[in-house]
Amino acid sequence: MVAESPIVQIKQVSKNFDAVYAVDDISLDIYRGEFFSLLGASGCGKTTLLRILAGFEQPSSGRIFIDGQDMTDVPAYARPVNMMFQSYALFPHMNVADNIAYGLKRDGMGKAERAERVQEMMALVKIAAYAKRKPHQLSGGQRQRVALARALAKQPKILLLDEPLGALDKKLREETQFELVNLQERLKTTFIVVTHDQEEAMTMSSRIALMHAGRIEQLDTPRRIYEFPATRYAAGFIGSANLLHAHVVSQEDELVTLRSEALEREFVVHHGQPLAPNMDVSIIVRPEKIQVGPANDAPNKVEGVIKEIAYLGDVSIYHAEIAPGVRIKFTQSNVLPLAEQPLSWEQEVRLSWSPYSCGILSQ
Repeated sequence: MVAESPIVQIKQVSKNFDAVYAVDDISLDIYRGEFFSLLGASGCGKTTLLRILAGFEQPSSGRIFIDGQDMTDVPAYARPVNMMFQSYALFPHMNVADNIAYGLKRDGMGKAERAERVQEMMALVKIAAYAKRKPHQLSGGQRQRVALARALAKQPKILLLDEPLGALDKKLREETQFELVNLQERLKTTFIVVTHDQEEAMTMSSRIALMHAGRIEQLDTPRRIYEFPATRYAAGFIGSANLLHAHVVSQEDELVTLRSEALEREFVVHHGQPLAPNMDVSIIVRPEKIQVGPANDAPNKVEGVIKEIAYLGDVSIYHAEIAPGVRIKFTQSNVLPLAEQPLSWEQEVRLSWSPYSCGILSQ
């Protein structure tokens, strides 16, 4: 359970390199015990913000507070944080145990206590059998565990992780995501992760800050950021989304009627906020929310022709053309081991979705 008091407070922090703002007036609270992700595309400012937290970069303006203390001008070595780098940065001439012990030795920890801590860390990340190996004798996943153990050995209040799983293959990356979550839950250490992988952020995080052009585009839980994206950019970055341009016709209570001129039809969407008539908006429909087959009573329905099919094993992805130049993506779960695709190229389909399974975006 996350406590109420923030352990990190970022207050109006900006960082510019000449005329370019890598971080642009960000204010953010991160709470004790959170697994928090800074998510975004390359160049969005997420790594710069992480380096400011670590003390490797100085903000151009704004303040950084950690556990109630102003850390803005405190050097990296004196902050109660540790950072695990994307490259792992292991010492090639040292074995696993010595790599983990390095920071403890520099801090002056006694030999016996240091050896006990190293054993504890190796057991924690399950690498005790590799204590005498050098980094070049380890797999990518094993090196990742050594770097994690070294970062945790000093028992930091906050662990900063820069693309920690980027060097791992897909299967190992998926396994390690759950291991990191379980490890963080046991230690109760605040984890702040930088990643460009939205699936990784969704799997591991208690909250996500989606960054774009140096600013926070949306800050929310994984479920809410997926189901209720705040902007068109967030909708497109998190998961897959169909965006249909429309304008508001009328609103009755929380049901909004909209018209798409491109599709020459009206749609009904549940929306809790009042919208002005004729307002230009986008209807967002996630591919998995779309139903295939006759839907005579559905308020939201379109007809189309399948133009693209991708079979991914558990699901198949379809692209249907529903008007000249307008396509919609939908998915079907492959429940039965069918010898052939249930739907085929150039097949006509009827598609529908509920007013409660779509949304409206005005930004």
